[in-house]
Amino acid sequence: MKFILIMILVLPMVAQAAIVSWYGNYFHGRKTASGEIYNQWGYTCASNSHKIGTKLLVTNPANNKSVVVRVNDTGGFKKYGRTLDLSKGAFLKIAPLNQGIVKVRIQEL
Repeated sequence: MKFILIMILVLPMVAQAAIVSWYGNYFHGRKTASGEIYNQWGYTCASNSHKIGTKLLVTNPANNKSVVVRVNDTGGFKKYGRTLDLSKGAFLKIAPLNQGIVKVRIQEL
């Protein structure tokens, strides 16, 4: 019983390995799934596996850079093997844009 309780408390803190991409110019100024206007320079992301409003710590293990983002959109990027689409500004905090995609650790805050 103690083991189950520990797992319930610890599992939400475990970081998930994932591949993320970024989105920007075309969607800048358009409505997101949350109803807010997308700002490509903000620290937000689109996710199909986290609820809108959830804050995530996204860390690039290759350079140890991190950014905290808030889920404000959804998208069709899962079919490409990606977990999140970061805003342009958030992606720039952890990797150069020309990298396009990056392997990261995602932790729900």
